[in-house]
Amino acid sequence: MSKWAGRTAVELAEAVRRKEATPREVVADHLARIAEVNGRVGAFRVVRAAALAEADEVGARPDLAQLPLAGVPVAIKDNLPVRGESTRNGSAATSTVPAAEDHVTVARLRAAGAVVVGLTHVPELCVFGTTDGVHGIARNPWDPTRTAGGSSGGSAAAVAAGLVPIALGNDGMGSLRIPAAHCGLIGLKPGTGRIPVELGGGWFGMSEHGPLATTAADARLMFSVLAGEPAGDLAGDLAGDGSGGQEDEGAPSPGRRSGRLTIAFSTRSPIAGVRVGAAYAALARRAARTLSGAGHRVATAHPPYPLSFGAVILARWTGGVAQDARGLDPRLLAPRTRRHARIGRLAGRLGMFRTDHRAALNERLDPFFEEYDVLLTPALARPGPAAGAWHERGWSANVLANTACSPMTPPWNLSGRPALAMPFGTLPSGLPGSVQLVGRPGSEHQLLDLAAQLEALHPWRRTAPLEATGTPRE
Repeated sequence: MSKWAGRTAVELAEAVRRKEATPREVVADHLARIAEVNGRVGAFRVVRAAALAEADEVGARPDLAQLPLAGVPVAIKDNLPVRGESTRNGSAATSTVPAAEDHVTVARLRAAGAVVVGLTHVPELCVFGTTDGVHGIARNPWDPTRTAGGSSGGSAAAVAAGLVPIALGNDGMGSLRIPAAHCGLIGLKPGTGRIPVELGGGWFGMSEHGPLATTAADARLMFSVLAGEPAGDLAGDLAGDGSGGQEDEGAPSPGRRSGRLTIAFSTRSPIAGVRVGAAYAALARRAARTLSGAGHRVATAHPPYPLSFGAVILARWTGGVAQDARGLDPRLLAPRTRRHARIGRLAGRLGMFRTDHRAALNERLDPFFEEYDVLLTPALARPGPAAGAWHERGWSANVLANTACSPMTPPWNLSGRPALAMPFGTLPSGLPGSVQLVGRPGSEHQLLDLAAQLEALHPWRRTAPLEATGTPRE
């Protein structure tokens, strides 16, 4: 890689603040990396010609030395408005008219000094856990024959390939954590209310915006900016020790005070009939032993998932898509999307959204999280599908492939609790392994503390070593 591409966001921002690099130099290096690699991983739908001029604007800001993300290149998932660019949401049915204003999360990143270098591929309407469609296919940089996951697959591919240090995505059923797990990244789904949503119906309140990053420090920095947390000396804190000096509002914090958490470990699938594969369970078990050895109290304990969970989540998943598809020409939607929306409309007519499923689920889960600070699970249950035109395949094939791969993520969207996927170990295939951490409401920084501890104990290679052929180096 070039001088600046491949550095962390914390490192890049510090270099710009210290005038060791200009925002233009940093952005130009990353644009060169995108030109070299994007054709092999399919991360970006749009690479922004305006990025260099916007980098110059950041470099001229009088507050440059105080910007947490000074000159840091960032990628934005293509379902969030970016001023001057169309928001296609992976579809031929969406408008080509450029957005007049940035989404609030994009505006916060820009205010912090970040430079938007492009918009990343998503599956149509962000429905499925593979990122492919009429605009392109996002591939896993560690093995381009495999999917990058979805629906934030393009954003994950961009970070894992070293095209940007951080990227913005969102998560309605695991759409940050699934691609993070496939691509060896940290993906944080914040809890309800921590980051403004302002995006359609948000799948009945299940969807949240959050960061994809290669380190816990980068994920913390980006989360803090997105959440609008008081900056203070945030930039200096993060450059120093990665702690950020942030306390969680309203979250019990005995673990933060003592450094010792009570952690539940479970490999039980929330969806009846779907099992976690042995390799994925083994890595999570190894992570549990690592945390136990670090002084945490770890016990095997299974959340009381309701037997009806699979049906509830399917109804909300399809119903959310039915809302998003309103006003779009169905003739321009892929068959799998049309059927998904049709099932969602039927679920609505059957009254399946009248029950407050979030309240019912949390009534079951609250006693569990009163006993345990954090839940540790595998992030995935099976390998991701091969990269390809899944949007041309049938609805049932897509749903079955998604459910078999990633049953562990949806409960935390419905419950509204924060959840984080992070790299841990290596699978027999050579792809990165991943585990999931789930916490109490408001415990995002506690989860990031724990991720930083695991990162220190079991560091990972941050980006995929792509050769000129586009295949991983052995």
